[in-house]
Amino acid sequence: MKKNLLGYTLSQMTEEFVSLGQTKYRAKQVYTWVYQKHVLSFAEMTDISKDFRAKLEAEYCLDLPKIHTRQDASDGTIKLLVEMEDGAKVETVLMPYNYGDAICVSSQVGCNMGCAFCASGLHRRTRNLTAAEMMGEVLVMNELLAEWGRHVTHIVVMGTGEPFDNYDNVMSFIKAANDQFGLAIGARHITVSTCGLVDGIRKYGHEGIQINLAISLHAPSDQIRNQIMPISKAYPMDQLMEAVKDYEDNAGRRVTFEYILLAGLNDSLACADELADLIHHYGIFAYVNLIPYNEVVEKPFKRSSNNAIKAFADRLMKRGINTTVRKEFGGDIDAACGQLRSKVITGEGQ
Repeated sequence: MKKNLLGYTLSQMTEEFVSLGQTKYRAKQVYTWVYQKHVLSFAEMTDISKDFRAKLEAEYCLDLPKIHTRQDASDGTIKLLVEMEDGAKVETVLMPYNYGDAICVSSQVGCNMGCAFCASGLHRRTRNLTAAEMMGEVLVMNELLAEWGRHVTHIVVMGTGEPFDNYDNVMSFIKAANDQFGLAIGARHITVSTCGLVDGIRKYGHEGIQINLAISLHAPSDQIRNQIMPISKAYPMDQLMEAVKDYEDNAGRRVTFEYILLAGLNDSLACADELADLIHHYGIFAYVNLIPYNEVVEKPFKRSSNNAIKAFADRLMKRGINTTVRKEFGGDIDAACGQLRSKVITGEGQ
């Protein structure tokens, strides 16, 4: 099988090409063709010798996933179900903001984390995505955006899968996306989200990168978190918060706590106070991003009312917690993460 060079970091590609007897500069040339000139054919890389182009053609590829299903929402959101070479399908979503175009990238085919509210967990993980496949999600979306003279400006690794359960591939992908000769997306414009794999959080804090970290918290206590996030039983709240504090101290970066509001479960003012107490207790200088829930027909949870969302946000801000409410996207399509893929797998989306 040919090696797909998409998703290689520049240093990985340099090492690969040097092992083939090429100069270090070759990697930078290929990077420039792929990411700056948007050329995915070795034959068109005219400043590279014919012999090496033939070698690349024989042993490597720059293949992108295929678009299986596309949904366009009235607010400009684009949701794609893309198909990999082996037939595996994952979702990727383009969210247009006034400051740019953000893409939500999946990191695994299916998910084993089993969060009770999430459509991604309806189908178990079958494998990890490679760095090339994750980069392919971005490049496929860029091809669509080119029609309007736009391109992806922000990346969030928050789609299907747990990024820290696929650590090495995710790191290669985000480093290639951030590289000045790669996609050149600023570190502050890239976010990796974890549901709470403590070892991954600690390791990430020592990477020496400025890429953002988000924690899918969704509860102020073990009592509530255990009901909706099985990972909490492996890593209780005290272990998670200590790891977050360790990350903050080592990386020198503020974390964002993602918090989906579920009516009657975690959206009371008492929960808001408990969350504020938790953050203050550990001395974490964090943001909280409140997320209105996209209801999933297979799940029993309901979206909190607008009044409850506003009251929760107001209480956190009065308690000194920097709080935002995430803009809602794709209300007229399968907006929830994993929803479109589940429909296609079960035959409802054919």
